[in-house]
Amino acid sequence: MSDTSARGRARRLAWFSPFPPVRTGIAGRSAELVEVLRTRGYAIDTYPETRAHDFPWRCRREPYDLVVYQFGNSSHHDYEWPYALQYPGLTVLHDTHLHHARAALLLREKRIDDYRAEFRWSHPDVSADAAEIAVAGFDSRLYYDWPMVRALVEASRLIAVHGHGAREDLIDAMGAGAEPRKIVSIRLGEGEPVSPEREARARRDLRGRYGIEPDAVLFGCFGGLTQEKRIAPILAAFNAVRTHAPRARLLLSGASATHYDVASEIGRGMPGPDGSGVVLTGYLETDAELTDHIAACDVTLNLRWPTARETSGPWLRALAAGKPTVFTDLVHLATIPALDPRTWRAHGSRITDHGPQITAPVCVAIDILDEDHSLRLAMRRLATDADLRARLGHAAREYWMSEHSVEAMADDYERIMRDAAARPDPQVELPAHMRNPGDRRLRELLEPFGVECDL
Repeated sequence: MSDTSARGRARRLAWFSPFPPVRTGIAGRSAELVEVLRTRGYAIDTYPETRAHDFPWRCRREPYDLVVYQFGNSSHHDYEWPYALQYPGLTVLHDTHLHHARAALLLREKRIDDYRAEFRWSHPDVSADAAEIAVAGFDSRLYYDWPMVRALVEASRLIAVHGHGAREDLIDAMGAGAEPRKIVSIRLGEGEPVSPEREARARRDLRGRYGIEPDAVLFGCFGGLTQEKRIAPILAAFNAVRTHAPRARLLLSGASATHYDVASEIGRGMPGPDGSGVVLTGYLETDAELTDHIAACDVTLNLRWPTARETSGPWLRALAAGKPTVFTDLVHLATIPALDPRTWRAHGSRITDHGPQITAPVCVAIDILDEDHSLRLAMRRLATDADLRARLGHAAREYWMSEHSVEAMADDYERIMRDAAARPDPQVELPAHMRNPGDRRLRELLEPFGVECDL
């Protein structure tokens, strides 16, 4: 890192993240954000996994003002951990729970004792025996209970998460040792406004492609089609809604997971000779395709449970397109103005730097404890009430322009990067397996020859 005279400037950046063609939302957002920041005068060297090995010597030759790390709960970010722990900077957690990915890495490499030690250090209030659940292979749902992010939080200069709800949740998860001022909230920007002409074209072309009537109420669910997206409850609710809206249709767009057979789920939940009114599109290759498919819909469904405290990219795109949306009422999304379908009353507020500000509802929020009932109420009302769809769509677009445009995200990054650059590197005692500076093996090889390792 650069010396203290450069702190606060943060104009020369190292940026660790996957980038396209990696098929993740984080890769796409990093690419967009880097380009916007470059237009604002930042010099940014990007370090995807294929180029990360160049960082140590480049940093030593000409230190950066700040290193920025983008972390999500997937194996695409495994390579970033050693750098983030050795070269402190700004760490952005797109998911505040990383246990799935971290455990998968350590256990895949047969580093069972390292996993045990890291789990025990990360969650000292939890019985160490809980680690044996993952060691034995009984993982999945249980990973959501323990975030496994303490090392990143303590070793970084600054931690950023998306939304005030996510910030409060992470502070609470860190317990008594949390430093609230070290964890900040930023806006996540994704999506683009859709013109009336583009929407009309998408509705005509895509509905024609999939055999969907022009005036049918079309529900859409986008992104990876996993159990966490609540596909089974969505199918059950859609089946019930068709009693009241027989011409309603459901579009499922995204890659199918290897561990979850969506087609079989549809067959079990939606029997019938007409294909049950459900259309599977497969993976959509580009952001433009995704946006057009959203534009062709009347309502989008963005449910999550369990959750790693992520913010849905397709949900943000639906807001930008002015679509009414349905999502799960989760702790990190509690400040978003929403309607409860059991009462059709609004709750939630937008938190700004000036305090809470009540706004018009922008979506419908489903209580996970009443999911089946609430989801049916929401989908039935939205299928039959065009005025409500129009009001929610208008409010959604206004909310997106204020809170989730790429420019708003870039504004927040500029603010927190100045903050992170001005902070000193933290001093933290990590478990032994996390303190490897990356040259340990090289030093071992050179030692018999009396050669000094000076990278």
